[in-house]
Amino acid sequence: MKQYLPSMPFERSVSVKMAREKGAQVRRVFSVELDSGDDLLKVNIPNRSQRIMVEGTIGALKRAEFVEDAVLELVGTNGTLRVDLSRDDFVKHARKEVVQG
Repeated sequence: MKQYLPSMPFERSVSVKMAREKGAQVRRVFSVELDSGDDLLKVNIPNRSQRIMVEGTIGALKRAEFVEDAVLELVGTNGTLRVDLSRDDFVKHARKEVVQG
């Protein structure tokens, strides 16, 4: 089986920022851990130069937090999604909407 993304183990005690630089671009690393293959709904990899899609479910959200302000971690009943995204970057790039009620 070909592995298209570099293996990046995420540990609960993240001590370094996980963004990888490629030239002038910052590459954000992510990982998904699922409790069962049944939670993986779709993987579409036509070839490495085209858009790749991975779809699944982590189940009901149990916890959402920033680990050491460097990694956004979403823990569900069926798995965990981690994204190399600091709290500061999240706030900086979050869409700001005015909710009228």
